[in-house]
Amino acid sequence: MHTAKAKISNIASAAREHMTICRAKVEEKVEKATARTHEEKEMAKERRKAKEAQAKMELHQAKAKHAAEKSTAKRTHHHVPGVGADHHLHQPRPTVGGYPNQPVGATVPAYPVGGHPPVYN
Repeated sequence: MHTAKAKISNIASAAREHMTICRAKVEEKVEKATARTHEEKEMAKERRKAKEAQAKMELHQAKAKHAAEKSTAKRTHHHVPGVGADHHLHQPRPTVGGYPNQPVGATVPAYPVGGHPPVYN
C-alpha cells in the first residue's frame, strides 16, 4: 500500500517538475523574443537553467520525503494483540475482589461475572 502511494506521489512530483521545466522554456522564448541585446538573451537562458535546476532539486526532495514516509509507515506497523508470538504487549489489568478485567475502583456485583443474577420469587 505504502509502496504504491510512494510511486504515485513520485509520478505526480515528476509531472510537476516537467511542467515547471516546460514553463521555464516558454518564458525563455518570450524573453529572447523581446530581448534587444545578446546579453539579455544569455540572461534569459541562465534564468531558464536556474529554474530547471530548482525544479530538479524539488523533485529529489519530494522523492526523499516520499521514501521517508514509506519507511516510517512500515516501522510504525501496529501488531494486533492476541495474534502471533507477541500477544502480551501490555501488563495485565489488576483484579478487584478476585474478578479479572474489572476497572479499578468499580463495584463488584453480588453474582459471578458472566453468570445470571439471582432470581427473586
